[in-house]
Amino acid sequence: MPTKIEKDALTGRETTGHEWDGLKELNTPLPKWWLWVFYATIAFSVLWVILYPALPFRGATGLTGWVAREAVVPVMEAERARQEPMLARLRAAGPAGIAADPELRAFALAGGRIAFANNCAGCHGAGGQGAPGGFPNLADDDWIWGGDLEAIRHTIAHGIRAGESAEERISMMPRFLADGMLTAAQVNDVAEHVLSLSGRATDRAAAERGAALYAENCASCHGARGEGNREVGAPRLNDRIWLYGGDKAAVVRSIGSPRMGVMPAWEGRLDPAVVNMLAVYVHALGGGE
Repeated sequence: MPTKIEKDALTGRETTGHEWDGLKELNTPLPKWWLWVFYATIAFSVLWVILYPALPFRGATGLTGWVAREAVVPVMEAERARQEPMLARLRAAGPAGIAADPELRAFALAGGRIAFANNCAGCHGAGGQGAPGGFPNLADDDWIWGGDLEAIRHTIAHGIRAGESAEERISMMPRFLADGMLTAAQVNDVAEHVLSLSGRATDRAAAERGAALYAENCASCHGARGEGNREVGAPRLNDRIWLYGGDKAAVVRSIGSPRMGVMPAWEGRLDPAVVNMLAVYVHALGGGE
């Protein structure tokens, strides 16, 4: 509780008049120089708010009118002008021409790596390894729409099922169970047959029953032996590379109520030179054909 102000017997300093559990608080003011620096920072902050954009309001720019976003524009334009001759060559050459020119290829791989990190790695992974849930691995040799340079460029430029380009990749798989085309037992048999294509069936009798159902409902897209069809974006089923999982439950789900992944069309979002660089970079990740 507050007590009368007195001097501390040990230090000779005045107390503040406060005492806690027998401990008296000494009256030790901050140094004058520290206080003046503190006051100066307050005055500086007030001046900064007046002169520069510091308030979280739209259009709040301060008396100077300076905005960092606008100040960097000339710098970016100058850098783009410096790169434009090379970008023009990259646009004109196309992915195949870039791959054949050592100088262009080196530039494209460096620029493509940055563009991939900024735009693609969020789904496909930093190294193109893909991710569970419908994000394809770009570093293997298994391609749904084709893995040559032009096929990769087309997929990047026009996207997949995004409704953004007249030339987008489109493939639709029927919902065999959800739409009542097959019963649950039939879907199970087809799943067993699909697993048998890569030697992993767990019920041979069910796989044999599923063979006829597969031939009637699936072979026209995925091929009689599950070899797939890139013309319609039907993936291979006779390997052990799976987009949504290759265990029995995942295959049953993909047959009964398939998921349809979407990829944006990057043409229009990115410079054509950057699209070409991305195509060369993705092709070089390890699975390009």
